[in-house]
Amino acid sequence: MSNKISRYRQYSDHLVEKFGQKVYKLPVNLPGTCPNRDGAVGRGGCIFCDEEGAGFECLPNTLTVKQQIQKNKEFFKKRFHAGKFIVYFQAFTNTYVEFAQFQENMRAAAEEEDVVGLSISTRPDCINDTYLDFLKSLQRERDLDITIELGLQTVNYHTLRRVNRGHTLAEFIDAVYRIKSRGFAVCVHLILNLPWDNGLDVIENAKILSALGIDYVKLHSLYVVKGTVLAEMYQRQEFTMITLEEYIHRVVTFLEYLNPDIVIQRLVGKGPQDNQLFSNWSTSWWKIKQSIESELEQRNTWQGKNFHYLNGGLCL
Repeated sequence: MSNKISRYRQYSDHLVEKFGQKVYKLPVNLPGTCPNRDGAVGRGGCIFCDEEGAGFECLPNTLTVKQQIQKNKEFFKKRFHAGKFIVYFQAFTNTYVEFAQFQENMRAAAEEEDVVGLSISTRPDCINDTYLDFLKSLQRERDLDITIELGLQTVNYHTLRRVNRGHTLAEFIDAVYRIKSRGFAVCVHLILNLPWDNGLDVIENAKILSALGIDYVKLHSLYVVKGTVLAEMYQRQEFTMITLEEYIHRVVTFLEYLNPDIVIQRLVGKGPQDNQLFSNWSTSWWKIKQSIESELEQRNTWQGKNFHYLNGGLCL
């Protein structure tokens, strides 16, 4: 464990190993909603989510799937000489649409040249056998690598209620089992600085994901966007945001307890550039990433260092 690359399993390296060359994600931003926005399980959405549904870096959702893919593909080919792509359905809940529309969206992406995979962002309570069986047939037809990205944020079901997720840990576990039974990869999104979580929650996040055999993890830091419920709470000083140093400590601790086979897609998220009250401690996400890597070096630690708790790992 003498260099930075070996201290955690990085996504870019994994893609080269898997596809034999660099692969780039093409974000697709579709109009949509979520069940905790439209009244199915709640109103207003998650307390931290703005009206763009995490699609602030995407092209306008008035463009079709093919138009967005073509525009993004042109950019990546020109700037990076990219040759292979994963279409990433990013904003909102991409399985929370009529089945016919879902089929149309997925086929539009799968038919594109140089597309080797689909990555579909959704909620744990919005994926079911019908949609998964269609994706399985599409995978067989087009020989695609398919990943389902689940927004969990935390395994602490008390915090899930506080942030108005509209689901608990149970729905997440059910979704993972159904997805994995089809042979698809699972990517889980976590926020490690939620104000109602502590260090024990950070460790339990790593343990639950490891026990379920998750394939990928995306770590985000909590940002506060004007006009959200979280923004109102922040302005009323109803909670205290942890320090950057504490966030770095939490990420390192999380990695120590995480199965070393799990690929890390992201150590810290990119917050929206405008209309924000708090984002990444007013620091570049790249600098935070470097600080986490430096902390791993200084502590001489690595992903999976404390991964010895499954299969009766503590038994003599």
